Amino acid sequence: MHSHHTSAHVDRHQARQQAYARTPYSPYSELITPASPSPFEIPSYSSFITDPTNLQRHQSVYSTISRKSRDSIISNPDLDIENAYSYYPHQLPPKKEEPEPEPERVFSVQLQDFSPPPPDSPILPPAQPVPGEPPERQERRYKTKKTVQLKDGNLVLECPVPRHYLDKQTQQKGQEWEFMRYSAVTCDPDLFKAENFTLRPAMWNRETELFIVVTMYNEGVDLFAETMHGIMKNIRHLASRNNSKTWGEDSWKKVVVCIVADGRKKCNDKVYNYLAAMGVYQEGVAKREVKGKPVEAHIYEYTTQVTIDPGMKIVESRTSDYVPVQMMFCLKEKNAKKLNSHRWFFNAFGPVIDPRVCVLLDVGTRPGPTSVYQLWKAFDLNSNVAGACGEIKPVKGPGAKNLLNPLIAAQNFEYKMNNILDKPLESVIGYISVLPGAFSAYRYKALLTSPETPSEGPLISYFKGEKPSPDSGIFDANMYLAEDRILCFELVAKRNCAWTLRYVKAAWAATDVPDSVPELVSQRRRWLNGTFFVALFSIAHFGKIYKSDHAYWRKLLFHLQFLYNLLNIIFSWFAIANIYLTFYILANSLTVPVNNPFGQNDVPNILFIILKYFYQFLVVIVFVLSMGNRPTGSKALYTAAMVFFAFLMIYMTFCAIWLTYLGISHAIANGATTVTAIFTDATFRNVILSLASTYGLYLFGSLLYLEPWHMVTTVKASDAKSGTGEVTVAVPTEDKDINESYMLALTSLATKTAPEGEGQKRDAKTKQEDYYKAFRTRLVVIWCATNGLLVSIVISGSNLISTYEERSEAYLAFVLWSVAFLAAFRFVGSVAYIFLRLITGELRW
Repeated sequence: MHSHHTSAHVDRHQARQQAYARTPYSPYSELITPASPSPFEIPSYSSFITDPTNLQRHQSVYSTISRKSRDSIISNPDLDIENAYSYYPHQLPPKKEEPEPEPERVFSVQLQDFSPPPPDSPILPPAQPVPGEPPERQERRYKTKKTVQLKDGNLVLECPVPRHYLDKQTQQKGQEWEFMRYSAVTCDPDLFKAENFTLRPAMWNRETELFIVVTMYNEGVDLFAETMHGIMKNIRHLASRNNSKTWGEDSWKKVVVCIVADGRKKCNDKVYNYLAAMGVYQEGVAKREVKGKPVEAHIYEYTTQVTIDPGMKIVESRTSDYVPVQMMFCLKEKNAKKLNSHRWFFNAFGPVIDPRVCVLLDVGTRPGPTSVYQLWKAFDLNSNVAGACGEIKPVKGPGAKNLLNPLIAAQNFEYKMNNILDKPLESVIGYISVLPGAFSAYRYKALLTSPETPSEGPLISYFKGEKPSPDSGIFDANMYLAEDRILCFELVAKRNCAWTLRYVKAAWAATDVPDSVPELVSQRRRWLNGTFFVALFSIAHFGKIYKSDHAYWRKLLFHLQFLYNLLNIIFSWFAIANIYLTFYILANSLTVPVNNPFGQNDVPNILFIILKYFYQFLVVIVFVLSMGNRPTGSKALYTAAMVFFAFLMIYMTFCAIWLTYLGISHAIANGATTVTAIFTDATFRNVILSLASTYGLYLFGSLLYLEPWHMVTTVKASDAKSGTGEVTVAVPTEDKDINESYMLALTSLATKTAPEGEGQKRDAKTKQEDYYKAFRTRLVVIWCATNGLLVSIVISGSNLISTYEERSEAYLAFVLWSVAFLAAFRFVGSVAYIFLRLITGELRW
């Protein structure tokens, strides 16, 4: 009886074990881990997934285990990963003792079995917009471990790419195609080469003609795909130029594409998927530290044979004419801003690869199919070219529907006129004030320091803004908000050199522009503060030009350009007063009965009074908002201000046209029949000259460049921003609108200090903050006082010296003639640019 009872108990126990064994991750279940047939091979997809039983159980395991259990396992740094799966879900194993120290120069790492999804499922999920910042990424952990030898003290892994990917490609044999190279960088980017880190192009002694960098933060996969697919098209074009001495069938070996992601936890998950589908990225390979040193950046290198279009369609080399592309993915461990990403590119990777030309792109910028070649061609044709940029075009959308948004239409007009008048002028002279970081190129040799002056150079000045000196003032803090402008000036003024900058009309790229008021205001604040202080910097340091090797005639052109820039700075400083005075004089002219366009009534006078006081009220409101509010929190007020200023411009245009009509009518009535006689009227002459030198030149220049369509949306964006442009000054420890999180990362939160008593000393940080606040106060007071003084002199000056009519006429003549001079100067440069393109053969009519 007892024996029978014992046997029944054993049977029940065995049945319970069998039931548990069917439960994933039970104490009795078998752990299914991808394994390789050979102990010397890293587990691969083909060695595991080809077994249907393994596939079914593997899918069951990962679909059953709860997210909470996985997250708790991943987030516990003290957890024994090898034994984690021997416990029930939601149950953590006990902590184990610290392992024995490993032998010198040997490091145990967890290597990934990069198992792709089943063949019937897509590699990339459909692109969906994800609002806000992506959640923190939880990496998979793998049980398989392998002891590897450090190379020169650095962790470098050669990881096999998935067979599922490789089987569909043209090239399948060789280390370049079968393995992805991972490097865990534990040093500062400036010490990359000194710490014996290297890259594949240097290992294989490949000469790099083009080094393309794409900087990204947390942008979505759709924007990333637009940029990457555009780059792939450009490299395909380079390989198709079989008659070129530089480019041709195997010229893809002369191009390296580097993607720098600003923060491992910030990067969008779908971008990881995109790169994994290209073979460039493998999850689970990255390490957080090597021999106790924290990893600063993870570098993945692979020559991909796949491109993925914006529709997430995978295009393989076997079924297309796309060529292989050498790619690097630099995943920074921490978020350190775009300038730091460029430091990795220029100071870490540049010395190792030693490229001829570096091309800079932002995620979301779509280069034209031949734009990269057109930029490279500018360097190839002229050995003195140190930098070049192309045309930036706002994305208009299908059927140009985006232009229905007034903000996008205004920016489209602004971009077009800048590319028709400003950039050609600066290109003819040889100094472009800014090469946009979203799409530009530099000669790498020109960026390096000279042996005679090792402590100064373009890159040294460029990266000063990343780690400002504690003794640096707010002038420097604001100036280095526009570090790309600093770089342009330093290149042109480099000692004992004659570098120039070029605008390449044939190279273009499309980019998204702000489509809402808060985004536009925030963008222009960042631009204006840096631009203003850099303009002052370039003028104050103009003497550096004399130490360069530029020809005398070019130095003369530089003098003209700096005079032109000085006038622009003055007009920018007095912008708010100039617009108000122009409105005041024109609108007040209609209050005179003989000029009344509405008949015998007081409509012009009523309109003038309402608009005048409403203008003053809105200026005060915008002034207050700019000093303490974020644009996103004051959207309604900013929008109301922009709408009012737009209406104000419409009314001012009407006044100018009406006064022009009256001037012609009065001249003809007085017997004037010739153009010379008509122009004897001073007011008419000044208004006509101003209109002709702005809208007239805009139209003529647009027709000259065969691009007149943007004139349909003729809106001057700078008119809408003049109420806020010069008000706010960046203060690194406070103003989030201008510096955003960049300044907060450098200075941290202000610490509370005890009230200062008599004889108490201030620490360095408090002194710096006090200096910043005092500087801001003085600057704003001076700006307000000078603009207010100009308005009061013209409107309310003493009649003992001159009457209001005389003052207003003289002021209006000065402003309008100055506008005409500046516009004519731009137009001459624009025409000269076309002739130079004809002479060099770049343009053929």
